[in-house]
Amino acid sequence: MASIVDFDPVNTSVPATKIEITVSCRSLLDMDTFSKSDPVVVLYVQGVGNKEWAEFGRTEVIDNTLNPDFVRKFVLDYFFEEKQNMRFDVFNVDSRSCNISKHDFLGQTFCTLGEVIGSQRSRLEKPLTGIPGKKCGSIILSAEELSNCRDIVTMQLCANKLDKKDFFGKSDPFLVFYRSNEDGTFTICHKTEVVKNTLNPVWQPFTIPVRALCNGDFDRSASFDLVTSSMYGL
Repeated sequence: MASIVDFDPVNTSVPATKIEITVSCRSLLDMDTFSKSDPVVVLYVQGVGNKEWAEFGRTEVIDNTLNPDFVRKFVLDYFFEEKQNMRFDVFNVDSRSCNISKHDFLGQTFCTLGEVIGSQRSRLEKPLTGIPGKKCGSIILSAEELSNCRDIVTMQLCANKLDKKDFFGKSDPFLVFYRSNEDGTFTICHKTEVVKNTLNPVWQPFTIPVRALCNGDFDRSASFDLVTSSMYGL
């Protein structure tokens, strides 16, 4: 067990704050024959004092799109005086394997956490590289300092008499939630499940942290889209 005499205030790093990274991609390579790619982004970080890359986390997989906006965020501790290297690899998922090397590589980019935070409006767009002779598109990284809010909210939503959007059946609706940013833009923060073949959907109850919806600022606006899965090619 560590004692007070083991603590070295000079050589011990204390995180200054927690930063949430939101990831989007644009104009990804299309690797599927009969549909678009099914992208996922994997974040790798380097440990202090070594050059080894370690997987930090993955976004969800979004089917059939070359311009994904991922809901799942990366939350990292930010240290003011450390260079925190990050590598973002993008893959096209074409099987159920959890081994990322089994999937098609779509490109990668390198940056530091401080580079994202220090960019204009804390938004950094970088080209994806790694496939010779190919334009791999770009990745967009947005950073926001997380509040200390620990509140959660539980919702259950329904809709009635929706428009029929599918050719052979009724609509397959779901909801997409966005929170507003300080610069007036909006960031995706939640998707409900798809309710199949109905114009009167009732979605399952869900619980979400308040800071995911508004980062603890109850005066911050939010919005949502009501869409059908056929619009997304699902």
